[in-house]
Amino acid sequence: MQIKVSNLSELPNAAKQILEEIKERKIIAFYGNMGAGKTTLITELCRALNVVDTISSPTFSLVNEYHTQNDEIIFHFDFYRIEKQEEVYDFGYEEYFYSENLCLIEWPELIENLLPEDYITIKIEIIDNDSRLITVE
Repeated sequence: MQIKVSNLSELPNAAKQILEEIKERKIIAFYGNMGAGKTTLITELCRALNVVDTISSPTFSLVNEYHTQNDEIIFHFDFYRIEKQEEVYDFGYEEYFYSENLCLIEWPELIENLLPEDYITIKIEIIDNDSRLITVE
């Protein structure tokens, strides 16, 4: 599935389409260049899922935990700053990835071999300053 987003006001609708597409899948890997909008899209997905916590990039903590109005837990990862996979082992990634909770992962390139087989890929391509092409596979 591909969605072209021409401006930020179209993101809520794009998030709803993505959630319909991924259904019950729990591991979502977000690919895109720096500034492509990975965190912005994840924020919109969390809003659509009724997250009650403040949504922010976990660049320094590696993982943020969010709670929804329905007491569900969502984990948001950012692996941009890891230098070696041992860091991911050290914080116990398996407990998160195999928890049955939704895991939203930025910079998965650095840990792809650790992802469960059935993860969803979301690629964000920059078309211009405001437009993005989002591909869900």
